[in-house]
Amino acid sequence: MRVIVDDKPEEMVAVWYDSGKVRFIDQRKLPEKLEIYDAGSYSDVALAIREMVVRGAPAIGCAAAYGMALAMSSGEDTGRAAEALRATRPTAHDLFYAVNWMVEMGPQLGPVEAAGKYTADIVERCRRIGENGARYIKDGDSILTHCNAGALATVDFGTALAPIRAARNQGKKLFVYVDETRPWLQGTRLTAWELTNEAIPHAIIADNAAGHFLKSDVDCVIVGADRIAANGDFANKIGTYEKAVVAKENGVPFYVAAPVSTFDFSIKDGNAIKIEERGEDEITSFRDVRIAGASEKARNPVFDVTPSRYVTSIITEEGSFAPGDISRMESRRKR
Repeated sequence: MRVIVDDKPEEMVAVWYDSGKVRFIDQRKLPEKLEIYDAGSYSDVALAIREMVVRGAPAIGCAAAYGMALAMSSGEDTGRAAEALRATRPTAHDLFYAVNWMVEMGPQLGPVEAAGKYTADIVERCRRIGENGARYIKDGDSILTHCNAGALATVDFGTALAPIRAARNQGKKLFVYVDETRPWLQGTRLTAWELTNEAIPHAIIADNAAGHFLKSDVDCVIVGADRIAANGDFANKIGTYEKAVVAKENGVPFYVAAPVSTFDFSIKDGNAIKIEERGEDEITSFRDVRIAGASEKARNPVFDVTPSRYVTSIITEEGSFAPGDISRMESRRKR
């Protein structure tokens, strides 16, 4: 991704391996500071995932792959490392996919080599998602996106932002409405930061303003996903479900962009997706300042599940699929 450092553009990725450490752009510090977080052990990586240093399903998967590589390279108990990493975030399927992949491929390819291959593969998948999705964006379109499904969430290119980047690179004029995405403000802090660095026109909007703009100003919605069930139901950042409902009510196409590693073919529908709930202080406080009454309680689900009937198409590296076509994709992959 393009990052402006000291008024000069540089190419960076969100997660990488360097001399025995896994390095991350610390997403908690953006947009005020560009800081690098170093993890020297699988437990450090687990902490980085749990504390939101790194987030976004594909990037979490790559982080977990490198975490497994650190454990394997240092001779630590692989089973314990796998268990610790799987326990960090329960909803994102890429996390579990990556750990399982490393258990199988790490001994064959070498731990660091296997994690590097996994990460390079995710980046390439995201590039192809961009190519496949750009055709849905017409010259002059305005796009609504929710949360951050850009390079920060996927190591490079993005999922939801990949078609936007690709369409812009094709010379199409476009505009992006960026949901703020409470309570972590991934839209305000991260998606807007990426779009600014890429010089893509955009505006941040309050989460509860999306319906207003979907009535007349938005041509399509593109979001990422953290887990997709076999029928096309999908989990994504809390607030996605309501955007999908309002989009359908207003006849606005609603696209999900995700690599095939996000599909969980072991579950038939979204009812089986476990929804992570984080601490209530993320709702009742902002930057360590209490904004709710001292006795107030809160609920803080991190994701919601959107039924497949609201999805126009799912954009993957293997092409685009209507929810009803997912079974054919699964059958083809098994052959």
